[in-house]
Amino acid sequence: MTDRLVDPRVPRDLHAFIAGLPKAELHVHHVGSASPRIVSALAARHPDSKVPTDPEALADYFTFTDFAHFIDVYLSVVDLIRTPEDVRLLTYEVARELARQQVRYAELTITPYSSTRRGIDEASFMDAIEDARKAAEAEFGTVLRWCFDIPGEAGLEAAEETTRLATDDRLRPEGLVSFGLGGPEIGVPRPQFKPYFDRAIAAGLRSVPHAGETTGPETVWDALTHLRAERIGHGTSSARDPKLLAHLAEHGIALEVCPTSNIATRAVTDLDRHPVKEFTRAGVLVTVNSDDPPMFGTDLNNEYAVAARLLELDEHGLAELAKNAVTASFLDEAGKARLAAEIDAYTKDWLTV
Repeated sequence: MTDRLVDPRVPRDLHAFIAGLPKAELHVHHVGSASPRIVSALAARHPDSKVPTDPEALADYFTFTDFAHFIDVYLSVVDLIRTPEDVRLLTYEVARELARQQVRYAELTITPYSSTRRGIDEASFMDAIEDARKAAEAEFGTVLRWCFDIPGEAGLEAAEETTRLATDDRLRPEGLVSFGLGGPEIGVPRPQFKPYFDRAIAAGLRSVPHAGETTGPETVWDALTHLRAERIGHGTSSARDPKLLAHLAEHGIALEVCPTSNIATRAVTDLDRHPVKEFTRAGVLVTVNSDDPPMFGTDLNNEYAVAARLLELDEHGLAELAKNAVTASFLDEAGKARLAAEIDAYTKDWLTV
């Protein structure tokens, strides 16, 4: 963690504990994880883009006025991924950054439609992410799995294409475990995507749509009812509906909470008013994630520090938070047991030194 990310309200020894804590991350986007170094390198490869090539200038470029502006900027970075070599470089470097933060397992959200519609051969795209996944696990020890998501703003054409890519046995990558829905929520109702989620679920994929980030709790209900969501991306507005919170808690449906992202996109106005406290009080399974970390000036370690302050967590509490992500993950049971045991052993060693 860099000094820029250290919250002075969190004790430095707790920051140090977080930095070494083994973790899983469940809500982090492929293109949105491109570091300034990688974005500037890609922008230099493609000088017709409006994205700055100077890493320092990216800080201003990644300052968002609202969620719609964030989507515009995000798509401009997506446009930098034009060749299989770009895809492989990005994926491998994202894994390197995750490993730096002691992330042992991550479910990376990938939007293949954004690349294939720009002319990248679909089989070459799959080969690129799989090659990077295998290299990253061998070299860094970080296990990557994929969530293919529909870019909601692109409509049903994108839904059809994403579903085909996710369910065609000739193309479906080995690391694919889940199926999602991202992009704007306003004007993009969840029920229209039901047939596509039905097909993905029938093919063995797990349902993890975004919902309730910039719209009300009714969008979360739609994701549960029509898309059979097993986890909810963000779910920020769930706090407005006690019945919804009770349902999430009763059925063990985790929320993928991304605090700094919610502030950056203006989904939440003030960090101290973030509903994560209400989620935990209601017994909802909460996981903490970074979403699009370089774009929001954060990383997963910083999000754990934010959670430590908002939820008043000590080392034991942070370890339990890390194990929440393991519980909610789609890692196999043996893998979950190993990672949970590693978290417990790290915490015990830290507290007995």
